[in-house]
Amino acid sequence: MPDPMMLQSRRSVLTGLACGVAMVPMLSACGNEKAQAKGLEVTFSEAEWRKRLTPAQFHILREHGTEPAFSSPLDREKRKGTFVCAADGNPLFASAAKFESGTGWPSFWKPMPGAVRFSTDRKLGYSRTEVHCARCGGHLGHVFDDGPRPTGKRYCMNGDAMLFRPSA
Repeated sequence: MPDPMMLQSRRSVLTGLACGVAMVPMLSACGNEKAQAKGLEVTFSEAEWRKRLTPAQFHILREHGTEPAFSSPLDREKRKGTFVCAADGNPLFASAAKFESGTGWPSFWKPMPGAVRFSTDRKLGYSRTEVHCARCGGHLGHVFDDGPRPTGKRYCMNGDAMLFRPSA
């Protein structure tokens, strides 16, 4: 007769694995353009995105890449204005929410209302919160809980995923 505790433990593991597999499309649309395009205002085929974006922008926004630290001029941008999605112009962050994190990527303590969406990224073997443009689903970066007040958040964004529009 099998040990009831072992059966329960095995059942829990199998149920957890099944739930995890079922949730993958909902948590991260990486590599799944159709899932990511659901409910987005701006959608294009991969070929069209390649035409519209530079190779660096395509790699970050559509392939979930990351630029090298300290490589983006937007990390040093100090003027008043708005940081917008490089793919669709969606306003993402006001310059007033930008801060110097010392990480080498443009960092913000809050996005503009309704500007971003989130998913769970497990590519490094642990969970991180991935940040996407709410209009096109493009990968922008990640958000961490080590930012300044009042939110305590650090939106660590790829500069190549954004453009800067100075205030008039």
